[in-house]
Amino acid sequence: MAPRANWKGFLKVGELVCPVALYTAASTSERISFHMLNRATGHRLHREFVDSETGKVVEREDQVKGYETGDDDYIVLDPEEVASAVPESDKMMDIEAFIACEAIDDLYFDKPYYLAPADRHAHEVFALIREGMKARKVAALAETVLFRRVRTLLIRAHGEGLVATTLHYDYEVRSAEEAFSDIPDIKLKGEMLELAEHIIQTKSGRFDPKKFDDRYDAALAEVVKAKIEGRKPKPFKPKAEGKVIDLMEALRQSAGKGAKAGKTKRGARKAAPARKPAAGRRKAG
Repeated sequence: MAPRANWKGFLKVGELVCPVALYTAASTSERISFHMLNRATGHRLHREFVDSETGKVVEREDQVKGYETGDDDYIVLDPEEVASAVPESDKMMDIEAFIACEAIDDLYFDKPYYLAPADRHAHEVFALIREGMKARKVAALAETVLFRRVRTLLIRAHGEGLVATTLHYDYEVRSAEEAFSDIPDIKLKGEMLELAEHIIQTKSGRFDPKKFDDRYDAALAEVVKAKIEGRKPKPFKPKAEGKVIDLMEALRQSAGKGAKAGKTKRGARKAAPARKPAAGRRKAG
């Protein structure tokens, strides 16, 4: 069964218009989640809004939004006033510019969506846009009203489709200066830097998301499973942490381990025995 689209509209590039649909690309719905219960009755709990002064429950029809202007001082906004700020949507995802794929700092990346043709009549136009972007090795900046807000999206070719990633606004991305302000300017050189470069080289690899586990979620799943089966959960064993006493010595040990591992792998390849012909197979000649 095809997934349900989060949004449907039109991708526009100049005079080209293509019906498209957005689908969730990353979701946390598969994580272990819990409900809050009454320990005594086992009944599920629900939340209520309570007046901070009277302690009484406030019904939905009496709840309004307020903007705090000072201590316990608020401007009340009626639902109609809040709704008036929601931009009108024409369902048009208008591409404003094409840029180099690496031109945007990934700090601005928010949430990814798969972008696909909305119907079979859109396949040719969609393929034309996708292949043109691949050929030029570019991404597209587009703007549309998405989930009641004007959003900027970065659109990139991805396999047979496109990926549209919503971008954070500039005011949402904090400056790194405050976080990095206490880091001293240290000049590294000589053996220490060479050892660090060697370690990085020996540990080079490729990103494989299947190798990374959500250890907390897995541990929670084991606790739930054990509870259902009426047994004690298997103990969770965290990774052992090494104690770094001397930075230079730690670098030398790490470099040594990397070199030994490399030699072992190379030696194993050299020492591999020649394959024997399978039984019953005739020799050539």
